Amino acid sequence: MDKIVINGGKPLRGRVDISGAKNAVLPILAATLLTSGRNEVLEVPQVRDVATMIHLIVELGAAIEVFEDGRLVLDTSRVDNIEAPYDLVRTMRASCLVLGPLLARLGAARVSLPGGCAIGARPIDLHIKGLKAMGADIRLDGGYIHAFADKLRGTRYYFDTVSVTGTANLMMAATLADGETVLENAAREPEVVFLADVLNRAGAKIEGAGTDAIVIQGVSSLRPLSCKIFPDRIETATYMIAGIITGGAVEIGNCIPHHVEALILKLREAGATVEENGPVLKVSRNGKLKAVNVQTSPYPGFATDIQAQMMALMTVAEGQSIVTESVFENRFMHVAELRRMGAGIAVRGNTAIVTGTKELSGAPVMATDLRASASLVLAALAANGESSISRVYHIDRGYASMERKLSALGADIRRVP
Repeated sequence: MDKIVINGGKPLRGRVDISGAKNAVLPILAATLLTSGRNEVLEVPQVRDVATMIHLIVELGAAIEVFEDGRLVLDTSRVDNIEAPYDLVRTMRASCLVLGPLLARLGAARVSLPGGCAIGARPIDLHIKGLKAMGADIRLDGGYIHAFADKLRGTRYYFDTVSVTGTANLMMAATLADGETVLENAAREPEVVFLADVLNRAGAKIEGAGTDAIVIQGVSSLRPLSCKIFPDRIETATYMIAGIITGGAVEIGNCIPHHVEALILKLREAGATVEENGPVLKVSRNGKLKAVNVQTSPYPGFATDIQAQMMALMTVAEGQSIVTESVFENRFMHVAELRRMGAGIAVRGNTAIVTGTKELSGAPVMATDLRASASLVLAALAANGESSISRVYHIDRGYASMERKLSALGADIRRVP
C-alpha cells in the first residue's frame, strides 16, 4: 500500500488548474442508465471513485466506446442487468445512485447497501422512502436493496434532512415516472443543478433545481446525455487552503469562484488575500492568520467536505477557533492525526475547539477518509520536517494527480510503496 511523504515548510507558488468535479460526474454516469444510446461526457476526472462508477455501469450492461483525455463515450443500449454487486458498491456510497435509474428504466433493481468513507450514517432510508412513495415495492435482504415497480408514479416527497444523493436519485427516477413529482427540502448543491440541466437537455422536464422545491414532470423516454463536467469546488477549496497554509501565493485556474463563496469569505475574515478574476482565483497571505469560527451546513453554506481542510488551516492561525460539524456525526477522525503533528484541538460532541500553534511538526499519520486525507496533506505541507501519510487510496478516490499538482507548485512531495 502506497504512502505519501512530504517535507514541509515550503511556500507554494504558481498556478494549478482544477479537474472536473467528482461529485458532479458520479450522478451523470448513473443518469446514463435512464437512456439508450451513446452518451458523451467531457472533462471526466481520473479518480478512483469515477473509475468505480464506470466499472459498475459496465457491469450493468453498458459499453465503453471511448475513454481518453477526459472524454468518455458510454453506450447504454444494452443495459439489462439489475444488480449492483457488493464488491463494487462497498467502496463508494455514491453507487446507490444507480437505484433510481435502474428502477425507472428496467422496473427492478438489486443494489448492495453502500459503503465508502466512515464519516457517518448517511442512511439510505431517505432514498427508499422516496421510491416507496413513488410506488416501488422495496425490501432489504442479505445486505441488498431489492426494488420492484411496474411503473413509478409521481408523488410529493419531503426530505427529513437535506440529502444530495437522495435528491439526485429521486429526481432521476421521477424523470421517467407517470405524472408530477415534487421534491421538498431538496438539496441545492451545484451538482444537483447541473444534473437537472443535463437531464433537461436530454428531454426531461425539471424545474426548481437550485431551490428547495424541485418539480419533475415525467416523460416517456430520454435522449442520450451530452455534457462537460464543471470544475471541482472541493478541489478548488483544497488548493486555495494549500497556498494559504504554506504562506505562499497560488493561482487557481479553471474554477468557479461563486461555488466556494462561503470559503472565500472565511479566508478573507482570517486575513488571507483572495482575488477573483473570472474563472481564476489568486490566494496569498502575509503574516499570521486570525482564528475564525466555522459551522458546516448544506449549500450555499460552508461545505462539510471542506471542514477538515479548514481545520488544518486553523491549527496554524492565531487564537482559538470553533469548528462545528452539523452535517455528519462522525467527521472529526482527522483530529487525532492532526494532534500527532502538534495541533491543539479539543472535541466536544460535534464541535472542535482549535487553538492555533506557532508551528506543526512532521509526523507519520494515517488517512481515515477522503477529505481527512486532504487535511493531513495540507498540514504536512505547512509542518516543519518530514511527514508520511499512509492509506492514501482515500486521496486517490477524489483528487486527480495531487502529488503532481502540488509538486508543480514547489512542494517536496513523493509517493512511495
